[in-house]
Amino acid sequence: MRVLSLFSTLIIFSLGGFMLTSCSRTSKNSEVKLNAMKDNSYSKPGNNYYQELPDLSPDNSDEMMYRTSDQWSKIKNNVSVSFASTNTRFQKSLIPQISLQDTISITAWKGEKVNTQILVWTKIDIPKLHIETEKLVSGNGKYIEADNIKSGFVRFVMTTPGYKYRDYSSLSADPIDIIENIPISRNTVQPVWLTISVPNKTESGTYKGKINVVADKTYTLGVIINVLDHVLPPPEEWQFYLDLWQHPASISRVHNVDLWSDEHFKLMRPYYNMLAKAGQKVITAAIVDEPWEHQTYDDYPSLIRYTRKSDGSWIYDYSLFDKYIEFVMSCGIKNRINCYTLTKFTYYDESSGKNVSVGLNTPEYEDVCTKMLKNFTEHLKMKNWFSITSIAMDESPLPVAQKIIDLIKKVDPEWKLALAGNFHPEIEKDLYDYCLYIGGTFPNSVLNQRKEQGKPSTFYTCCGPAFPNMFTYSSPADPVWFGWYAANTGFNGYLRWAYNSWPANPLVDSRFPKHQWPGGDTYQIYPGPRSSIRFEKLIEGIQDYEKIRIIRDLYSKNKSDEKLIELEERIKLFIYDRGIESISTEELVIQAHEILNNL
Repeated sequence: MRVLSLFSTLIIFSLGGFMLTSCSRTSKNSEVKLNAMKDNSYSKPGNNYYQELPDLSPDNSDEMMYRTSDQWSKIKNNVSVSFASTNTRFQKSLIPQISLQDTISITAWKGEKVNTQILVWTKIDIPKLHIETEKLVSGNGKYIEADNIKSGFVRFVMTTPGYKYRDYSSLSADPIDIIENIPISRNTVQPVWLTISVPNKTESGTYKGKINVVADKTYTLGVIINVLDHVLPPPEEWQFYLDLWQHPASISRVHNVDLWSDEHFKLMRPYYNMLAKAGQKVITAAIVDEPWEHQTYDDYPSLIRYTRKSDGSWIYDYSLFDKYIEFVMSCGIKNRINCYTLTKFTYYDESSGKNVSVGLNTPEYEDVCTKMLKNFTEHLKMKNWFSITSIAMDESPLPVAQKIIDLIKKVDPEWKLALAGNFHPEIEKDLYDYCLYIGGTFPNSVLNQRKEQGKPSTFYTCCGPAFPNMFTYSSPADPVWFGWYAANTGFNGYLRWAYNSWPANPLVDSRFPKHQWPGGDTYQIYPGPRSSIRFEKLIEGIQDYEKIRIIRDLYSKNKSDEKLIELEERIKLFIYDRGIESISTEELVIQAHEILNNL
């Protein structure tokens, strides 16, 4: 899935003007050491405050006038507090150019999770910023408990359009911290992410409440939630096919525990629970060592151990595979198991006492893979997992994919296969789970047939395109746009590398020096676990997809043609073409929400 890296990096760099509207450019001597977090520990998530990297002013910028101490001193109030759009990444040292807003009105469905953002900017030091929430009460005495309202301080992480262009590195607002209070230095902006989860049994109506922002004094903000008479099903029932690839070894490294130890499994649970609550459908399972040729910062070991004994017989050890799959299923991700990958095969040879790697074109490849697949098939059927398991391929060229498909189908024609890559009509019928790079399309007849057969037909982004995407500097509206794009094109989901394949110090530095990928390309959430602006906005887009699906069904049955036509006309605007960089995903999303919330 990394073959697009050079192409996408060049595009991203060429669109640097777009990137720099969200992130300030730093000076050329702003190289950040990768050991910046060596004194911080992730072993006790939620209990430790960490220091962000310095926010260096740009060499040349029209925004300079809003960054200087002189400009900060001209602000009327020592501390300003206001609601703000969730579609904007506000900068740490740039005075916000927004009108003060002390009340927010949000429309929500029953069962929906909605977000807003609070900005605190100050020209004095605040030793401890704290957020207090209250329950939301309706006119007839019904209420939404305060426990359903969560706040988190948005932190700033170093980003870049590609590590080759690290001179263009800058701080960007993205991680959502899990600490209860935070110090703020003078001349600083501190965003706060506010999430309200509306229980699915909430009565429709208007609910009002207050948010107290405790800084130099207490600032009280008003929240109004208009709950519509529509119900969003729980994430496990969402039809959107989300496939964010997981990386278990990364979790063991950042928490400094032994891989596959009891403590490792314990620490993994909140990460996988968080992913399940986003509607994740697929378990990423490595069945060979380093299925991505160690493009990741951390090792990616196989869940299955293969041993060829001295007498030529084989031992297949599925104990870790079974433990891991059962564990992830217990976290709520249980629809599919995608096994990566059969472009190579590595085993321990008892006679030589060495590990042997067999490539796709080596003489013994077909023999050893066939034997393994026959045994693996029997094991999966014994576990009742065969029907939900696929052998997955990642951007494999057509000849490679065809060779793997032929090998697998000879073992058992009922095997399912998955591929993320280009559209190949020659193998489409052989692929159960087919994911195309954004902008790719299925012929209408093929897509309709796949829908009738219940086959996942999804799209993906990775190190490209420059826009829209889910980098640490991307517009927060981009992942919302993905949900509407899927609704327009007929795709039923989204795939991305990766959920948590972290670089060295992910909380402070999202750059990936080993390759030229854009900041944050390899992960969407942070150690802790901590969520992110882009992950929360992805969930927003998925919820929109589900709401569109429900509205389409409702109005089609009720024959409310005018309302349905209005919605469909808006959905048609979510297209990916050569002019994509000239559009505003934020404007599209805001306008689309206005229509959707009135249906």
